[in-house]
Amino acid sequence: MLSLVTRAAGVWVRLRRACSTAALLCSQPCMEKCPADHVVFSRPYSSQKKEKLDMSIFPVENIRNFSIIAHVDHGKSTLADRLLEITGTIAKTDQNKQVLDKLQVERERGITVKAQTASLFYSYEGMNYLLNLIDTPGHVDFSYEVSRSLSACQGVILVVDANEGIQAQTMANFYLAFEAQLAIIPVINKISAKLGTNVEKVLQEVIEKVPPPSVNIRDPLKALVFDSTFDHYRGVIANIALFGGEVQKGHKIVSAHTRKTYEVNEVGILTPNEQPTHKLYAGQVGYLIAGMKEVTEAQIGDTLYLHKQPVEPLPGFKSAKPMVFAGMYPVDQSEYNNLKSAIEKLTLNDSSVTIHRDSSLALGAGWRLGFLGLLHLEVFNQRLEQEYNASVILTAPTVPYKAVLSSAKLIKEHGKEEITVINPAEFPDKSSVSEYLEPTVLGTIITPDEYIGKIITLCQTRRAVQKDMMYIDEHRVMLKYIFPLNEIVVDFYDALKSLSSGYASFDYEDAGYQAADLVKMDILLNGNSVEELGTVVHKDKAYAVGKAMCERLKDAIPRQLFEIAIQAALGSKVIARETVKAYRKNVLAKCYGGDITRKMKLLKRQAEGKKKMRKIGNVEVPKDAFISVLKRQSEK
Repeated sequence: MLSLVTRAAGVWVRLRRACSTAALLCSQPCMEKCPADHVVFSRPYSSQKKEKLDMSIFPVENIRNFSIIAHVDHGKSTLADRLLEITGTIAKTDQNKQVLDKLQVERERGITVKAQTASLFYSYEGMNYLLNLIDTPGHVDFSYEVSRSLSACQGVILVVDANEGIQAQTMANFYLAFEAQLAIIPVINKISAKLGTNVEKVLQEVIEKVPPPSVNIRDPLKALVFDSTFDHYRGVIANIALFGGEVQKGHKIVSAHTRKTYEVNEVGILTPNEQPTHKLYAGQVGYLIAGMKEVTEAQIGDTLYLHKQPVEPLPGFKSAKPMVFAGMYPVDQSEYNNLKSAIEKLTLNDSSVTIHRDSSLALGAGWRLGFLGLLHLEVFNQRLEQEYNASVILTAPTVPYKAVLSSAKLIKEHGKEEITVINPAEFPDKSSVSEYLEPTVLGTIITPDEYIGKIITLCQTRRAVQKDMMYIDEHRVMLKYIFPLNEIVVDFYDALKSLSSGYASFDYEDAGYQAADLVKMDILLNGNSVEELGTVVHKDKAYAVGKAMCERLKDAIPRQLFEIAIQAALGSKVIARETVKAYRKNVLAKCYGGDITRKMKLLKRQAEGKKKMRKIGNVEVPKDAFISVLKRQSEK
C-alpha cells in the first residue's frame, strides 16, 4: 500500500491506495506534484471516484456564505466562472462559460434561471476558508430564486455592468439584500471578469466584509431546505443550509413539514458537482440524500432535524405569488400520466409554479399552471420538452381576476363574497357581480432621457398611471407606473426594448388589485360558443382583441361545405366577425347562354342547400387550429 495525499478542491487529504491504483492515477493528465515527496493529488474535476472530504477542518469563523446578484446579463455567471478557476475548483480553460448554468435552456438563452451552489476553498493570510457561492438569476421573473438563495447567505456581491450602469433589477436585488440585512459588496463588471483582472481581490473582500454565520455546532441539528432536485435513481436531492448541529450518513432525520422520518444516505458539498463528505456542520451549505422517493416529500423552505431532537422550525419562505396563468394539456391524452409525472418532478425543482387540475371539451384533461411571468412560463415549457421529452399544448396566458359577488346564492355557494378567477370559463356574469377587480403591478423603468416621450406614450396606451419620475444621473431617468398586469404580461417588455433601442430596463412588483371595467369575450362558431377560446378583457380593448382573434381563427379553420361565421361577442352583442367561405360546386358549368332566370334558379337551389347544411352541420375545430390560435403571440 502507498500513502497518498490528494487535494480535492484545494484541501489536502491523506488517503491510502493500492500501488497499482497510484500508478494509474499518476498517469492521468489531471495529476500534479504535491508538497509531499513522491505523492500526487487529484483535482476534483477528474473522472476518478471521489473521496469523502473532512469538513471539520473549517471552523464557523472561517466560513463565508455569499451570493452574486445583478441585473440580467451583467456578468454574474462570468464572475462565478473566474472565482471557480482562481480557487482551483475547476480547471482553467477557454471553454469555461456559464459553468454553473447546467440546464440546456440556460445555455441556449444565455441567462440563468436556476440558482446554483458551489463550495470554494481559498487560502488567505495563512488561513483556509470555505466560501459557499450561490449564482442567482437576474431576470425579474426569477426573483423568487434570488430571495430563496439569500436566506442561506450572510453577504452578497452586487455586480453592475460598467457600460449599462444601475438598472431596474439592480435596484430590486439591492433592496432584497438590504431588507435581509446582508453585507453588500458592490463590484463594477464588464471591465475585468472575462480576463480575471482583480477578481482575486473580490474574494479577499468577501472574507473581509462578509461575516461568518451566527450558528453553534453544539446546538441540535437545524437544516433549511432551500432548493431540491429529483434524481431517477436516488430520489430527492435536497440543498440544505445548516443553522445548527451536524449531519452525517446514518443519522435519522425528521421533516418538520411532513413529520416523516428518513435515514440519511449521503451528505456532501457541491464543487459544483456533488462531492461527498463525512459530515456537514453548522454554517455550511451542501446537499443531502435521504431516500425521499416522492416529489411531494421535499418542500422547499422545510426544516430538517434529528429524530427525537425536535427544534423550532425555521420561518421558511413566503410562497411565490403567481402573476400569469396558462392551461397545459398533453398533445395526446394517452400521455397524460407521463406528463403529470414530468410536471411534478419539474415543480420540485421550481417550487414557484402552482398547479390546478383542469379539463377542456376540445383539449381533454390537463392543468392550469401559475407562473411568475411570461419568461418563466416559456422556460418551464422548454424544460419539459428538453428534460422530459414532453409535448404539450399551452393556452394563451391570463392573469388572476377577482369578482365581488352581489348574488346571495353565489356567495353561499362559494362561501365568500370575493372570489378569484383564473379560468375565463368560470368568469361570473355581470348581473351577479357588484364589482370586478384586476391585478396591478408597480413598474420601474430606467431609461436614457432621449426615449422618455416614446416610453410615456407606450405606458399610456397600456392604461398605466404615472406615480413618479426622477433623474438618477445626468442622462438617465427612473419612471414609476402602476400597470394593469394583463397589459404588460405578453409583449410590453419587447415593445419597451424596441422603442429604446434596447437601453431601457424594466422591473415590477405586486401592487394589489383595482376596480376595472372587465368583460368576458366569447368566440362563436356558427352561433355556438367555444369555451376554450373565451377570454377576459378590458371593455376598451375588447374590439381590438376580438377582431384579432377572429382573423387568426379564419386562417386556422379549414373550409367546409357550408359557410362558417366566426364572431366575437360580449354577452349577446357581436363586436367582430369573419367568415370562412364554403366550398361550392360550379352549378352554372353546363349553362351555355340561355335565359338568366335558369341560372338564378340553380344558384338559389344551391344557396338553400348550403343554408340547410349550415343548420345541421357541426364545425369541428381541429387541434392544430386550437394550437395556432391559442399560442402565445402579441396582439398587434
